[in-house]
Amino acid sequence: MTSAETPAGRGPRFWGALYVGSIAIIAVLRITDAIPTPVGLILFVGAMGLLIPFVRSSERRSAANGCMNPVIVRYNRRILAASMGYVFGLGIALALWNTYELSGALAFAIALLPTLPTFAMIWAMGRYLVEETDEYLRYRMVRAALMSLGMVLAIGIFWGFLETFELVPHIWAWWVLPVWAIGLGLAQLWMKVRGE
Repeated sequence: MTSAETPAGRGPRFWGALYVGSIAIIAVLRITDAIPTPVGLILFVGAMGLLIPFVRSSERRSAANGCMNPVIVRYNRRILAASMGYVFGLGIALALWNTYELSGALAFAIALLPTLPTFAMIWAMGRYLVEETDEYLRYRMVRAALMSLGMVLAIGIFWGFLETFELVPHIWAWWVLPVWAIGLGLAQLWMKVRGE
């Protein structure tokens, strides 16, 4: 057992599985209308809190293995802060949109609440690529980002044509970010499993 794990086994895998499981349950409850949108948003924000112990346990494991990288730590903190900003901004924007009659400049300002943190995520990734001195680690990040972008493009194009032929319902374009983030995680996991 490493210092990254407590006796109960609460390492990165535990927190990652708990986060993914929580999001899946909330999504099913929301899709089936078992819970209203505001409750779903509150639960989703709560589930996002699980990313904090996930990141911390990952950092503890890296430190215990002698692989602590301060550039990755800064990247993780930036992405975590931007992700929290995105979730809060999205929740606030949707709550205001569903509660009040918004139009014009006010609606534009509300739409920026979840948009600005996405710019912070892009900036954080760019900063990581600038700050990282290890060429291999930079290569892995660029490769994972390109794989997730490919996934977003493939899904978006496929779904767009299904929408064109009225086979599926319309999906808002802001779903690109969660799909891209999932793709980034899957790409990094795939590379890790393959030992690349």
